[in-house]
Amino acid sequence: MGLDQLKQGMGSLVAKSVAGTMAVVFVSSIYSVMKIQKRSADAGIINPTDQVLMAYRQLEVCLIGFFFFLALMIDRLQYYIRELQHLRTSLEMTKKLIEIWIGIHI
Repeated sequence: MGLDQLKQGMGSLVAKSVAGTMAVVFVSSIYSVMKIQKRSADAGIINPTDQVLMAYRQLEVCLIGFFFFLALMIDRLQYYIRELQHLRTSLEMTKKLIEIWIGIHI
């Protein structure tokens, strides 16, 4: 419920801002990895500094990608939980209407 309220209010703007920032960092890291790979391919060998930078950027990209995956899963799970709550209330209202209708016609 808290996540649902957060997505409807000012939290939606904050979440979109954070996601946008993370996307920019993600793309920047991928570009940096590609630049290091191109530099090492041009030189023929990779120096130790580039190895460290490459490992750091690859870890960064993996972590941000995992963050995006978890955010997507949490968002979808929250959507399905909200949909389930709507279906349950609709089912309860339908049961009450059927009980009232059966009570009137008996």
